[in-house]
Amino acid sequence: MQYFSMNSSPHFLLLSVTIIGLLGRSVCDEGFCSASSILNVESKPLYWKVTNPTLSPSHLQDLPGFTRSVYRSDHALITPESHVFSPLPDWINTLGAFLVTPAMGAHFVMYLGKMQENSKSSLPPNDVERFIFIVDGNVTLADAFGKSHKLTVDSYAYLPPNFKHSIECDGSTTLVIFERRYSFLENHVTEFIVGSTDKQPLLETPGEIFELRKLLPTSLPYDFNIHIMDFQPGEFLNVKEVHYNQHGLLLLEGQGIYRLGDSWYPVQTGDAIWMAPFVPQWYAALGKSRSRYLLYKDVNRNPL
Repeated sequence: MQYFSMNSSPHFLLLSVTIIGLLGRSVCDEGFCSASSILNVESKPLYWKVTNPTLSPSHLQDLPGFTRSVYRSDHALITPESHVFSPLPDWINTLGAFLVTPAMGAHFVMYLGKMQENSKSSLPPNDVERFIFIVDGNVTLADAFGKSHKLTVDSYAYLPPNFKHSIECDGSTTLVIFERRYSFLENHVTEFIVGSTDKQPLLETPGEIFELRKLLPTSLPYDFNIHIMDFQPGEFLNVKEVHYNQHGLLLLEGQGIYRLGDSWYPVQTGDAIWMAPFVPQWYAALGKSRSRYLLYKDVNRNPL
């Protein structure tokens, strides 16, 4: 007579695999898998995942040395688990993580600033212009005219070169900051600007289906612009871009696939990207919610 234990039964093994699979789906909602979550995302502040990112898929969280960050001669993907924060020079009670710098070959810097209680900014170097965008919290911006401006999440300010100002914070705030040495044109000057994304009109994008807002004027004095681009799930860039402009990008919401050169990268909220001139680039939005990213682009100057 032949006996079978439950442990060796094909039916028991099938049941075990099914249960393990279900359990696996329930714990992988911190990664790229599509498990449902009991959290109500709608109740979270805008851009909350930028400062509370998924650092890695759950099955890789215990793998020493794992990072999705990549650096190449013509592009870089800098993901949150590899950010290195240190005190920002001359700022008070503020830590910074530089994501794009001239050491890569860029002509601008892009960094995150984490301001704490009783923190205050410093001025950029001479002839350097600055753009700040509030990702989390709020700040008070004092301008050269003695006026104060309260900046909250999704609002921003452009500070012309050599424009006296200060940024102060009484609590925890995260900013994304762009700075570059201004390319002067005779008889042209830029102006101090304070604004918010929701006040900017949607612009036409011939041949494309994403939504586009530009946060700075498109007029000749401005040598860069900041774009806010929205993609619904499944939408993608029609044009496979190859151009002389540089980009610095921060994914504010959602997830997707970014092509950079000959590589294809899964990306998610909190990821930053640098794109050098003429690197092939393309994006497609995945997941179940909107993708939104903030994009630096140099404009209005002859590449010579």
